[in-house]
Amino acid sequence: MAKIRIVRSHDAPVGKQPVEYVERKGKGHPDSLMDGICERASVELSRYYLDNFGVILHHNLDKGLLVGGAADVGPGFGTITKPIEIIIAGRATGNFQSESIPVDDVVIESAKKYLKENTRFLDVESDVSISTKIRGGSSDLTRLFARGQGVPLANDTSIGVGYAPMTGTEKLTLETEHFLNSAAYKKKMPAVGEDIKIMCLREKKKISINVAVAFVAHLIPGIERYIDYKEKVIADVSEFARNMTDEEIDVSVNTADSTKEGEIYITKSGLSCEAGDDGQAGRGNRANGLNTPFRSMSLEAVAGKNPVSHTGKIYNILSKEIAERTVFGSPGIEDCLVTMVSYVGRNVDDPKSMTAKVVLGKGMGLEAVRQEIKKCAGDVLNETGTISGRIIAGAYTIF
Repeated sequence: MAKIRIVRSHDAPVGKQPVEYVERKGKGHPDSLMDGICERASVELSRYYLDNFGVILHHNLDKGLLVGGAADVGPGFGTITKPIEIIIAGRATGNFQSESIPVDDVVIESAKKYLKENTRFLDVESDVSISTKIRGGSSDLTRLFARGQGVPLANDTSIGVGYAPMTGTEKLTLETEHFLNSAAYKKKMPAVGEDIKIMCLREKKKISINVAVAFVAHLIPGIERYIDYKEKVIADVSEFARNMTDEEIDVSVNTADSTKEGEIYITKSGLSCEAGDDGQAGRGNRANGLNTPFRSMSLEAVAGKNPVSHTGKIYNILSKEIAERTVFGSPGIEDCLVTMVSYVGRNVDDPKSMTAKVVLGKGMGLEAVRQEIKKCAGDVLNETGTISGRIIAGAYTIF
């Protein structure tokens, strides 16, 4: 297996540092919508390739743009007056074994399905325009992909980054968005739209949770009802957070509102992109579902990359897996950061470089954990051949 360099960090774990910022862009945020659409396109195209040819063919669909529309919205009503535009770009194999492959049709249909499954009040057929700019791959990368059907060859020279465990603030940020966008909460509070963003600021023992919620206009007849719903969200998030942490909690919702002026955050669809907010694949959450500026992160657009050989996707997943197994398998490790580097053309299961940076408990030395870290890294890399199937099955967080 590839060698892994193991080093000790003398920094305090992020969760024990005095300040921490964590962001989660919810599933209805424009950037997350594009990540989801691009990832679904890759998954559905991979399934088409498998069903028809028995193999996933070369593709990368990680370039996507959402151009916000325009809307006429007020308490009790809402209409989208200019459609949201979605453009999916990338490279994909369009012909194989003398057979033409309907790449554009597969991708557009997958985008429609994704939007219908993840939004409640968006009329996908009339309020959204979907187009593609997908071309064939370069001949050298296409041939490289085909050469690696035994052990896949890296499609790119890329960096992957993963860490474990999540801090309490990170878990709270992630789970708060999941809570507000859960089916149970939508049943309780249907006026809470899917476009939700959570920003948590921890200062020592106090966590401030700032929530942006695109409320649904036709379910809110007036300003008074809007204020009431905001207060309910604040109360619900406060209760949810207190069940997750003993830290002092302060919750705010839609802080740009001016209720005296009638300026409130309401939408027809529960999405900010209906009226000018744009989105782009790769600008949202990292591969663990969060933006964590106090952590090392890769800037790769993970969603939409092929699940066979694109290390810009695979290494961000594998590095997190190695870090998690390392921490949970070794009680003396308080924090683990794994970084991986690929060289294009090199076997995917053989990174050019791999490093584990660990924070150890008091009195613990590197020698006590070195073999466990190596074993975790080796076990994960040995499973690389099964990763594409697990990605297609939805086993991993992608954004």
